[in-house]
Amino acid sequence: MNISSTGLTKYPALPQPYLLFLGDVDQTGYAKTAFGLAQWADDKCIGEYSFNKSGLTTGLPRMTPTEAARAGAKSLVIGVANQGGRISAAWIPSLVDALKAGLSIISGLHIPLSSIPELAQASRDTGGALIDIRRPPSDIPVGTGRKRSGRRLLTVGTDCALGKKYTALAIHRAFAERNVNADFRATGQTGIMIAGGGIPMDAVVSDFEAGAAEILSPDAPADHWDVIEGQGSLFNPAYAAVSLGLLHGSQPDVFVVCHDPSRSRMLGLEDYAVPSIEEVIDLTSQLGRLTNPDIRCAGVSLNTSSMDSKAATRLMARESDRLVGLPVADPIRGGPQFERLVTNCLL
Repeated sequence: MNISSTGLTKYPALPQPYLLFLGDVDQTGYAKTAFGLAQWADDKCIGEYSFNKSGLTTGLPRMTPTEAARAGAKSLVIGVANQGGRISAAWIPSLVDALKAGLSIISGLHIPLSSIPELAQASRDTGGALIDIRRPPSDIPVGTGRKRSGRRLLTVGTDCALGKKYTALAIHRAFAERNVNADFRATGQTGIMIAGGGIPMDAVVSDFEAGAAEILSPDAPADHWDVIEGQGSLFNPAYAAVSLGLLHGSQPDVFVVCHDPSRSRMLGLEDYAVPSIEEVIDLTSQLGRLTNPDIRCAGVSLNTSSMDSKAATRLMARESDRLVGLPVADPIRGGPQFERLVTNCLL
């Protein structure tokens, strides 16, 4: 892996198509890698492999590694993003089976695949590759705070795993449809798998977080936008550090707040309440002014996947009124609310 002239960490071509591994996960928030790939890279996915009893599914056909290999799959992607990035002992027999079936394994977790003795041995026996995405480059500089040319948009959140990546991808696609010169900048394992490059920000040593964000979105023409995938939340006691470093290094001109209205407690941290949208806007603006005094909030992205269309539309209108006309939309639903949000980003 190395840093290209555009600031993206380039990875060797990943063996495709993918079999998405959900393991024993029973919450969508902990399977966001699988769901992200199924949503945004469905042409690269052939099926899913799961032994959970909850019925959680990406909607792809259920397959064993052997069935997937026969159907043309080249690798199994660990589609789980759990706390701490751990590989569960309960998964190892299934991962070994995938290697024996002729698949490589791709992981975005913190634990190196080769550090698991059973996987390392199975890889040697079968020739199947063990590919770790969550490995930042070794030559990241410290941040400088120097103002860079070009324009930048960062998605921020009230919590983790509620739509920052989806929002950034949707806005980037909308920019392209409007012939806006823009790049999607991936900062997490799923985004990197979709985009083919990026920097896994939560694997960067804290002193270099801002520097990593600076090289991820380098100097660019005045009309160019970097749409940067956010990470964590400034209010999350576990992950606020990566959120702050990304904010300072990104120097966003514009940020969009992402929120799941069905969530009242932090994911995996039930002792902590999810902050209000207004609190996120205020704190992001206050801290972001350190490296970009002109930072502004362009709108709010709501994850309304738990609601029907009418209820979602009513909520978005009500929230926009409450936030004094600030655009509020669900990027996955699209529609005029989302178009208004995109327009406000470009002002």
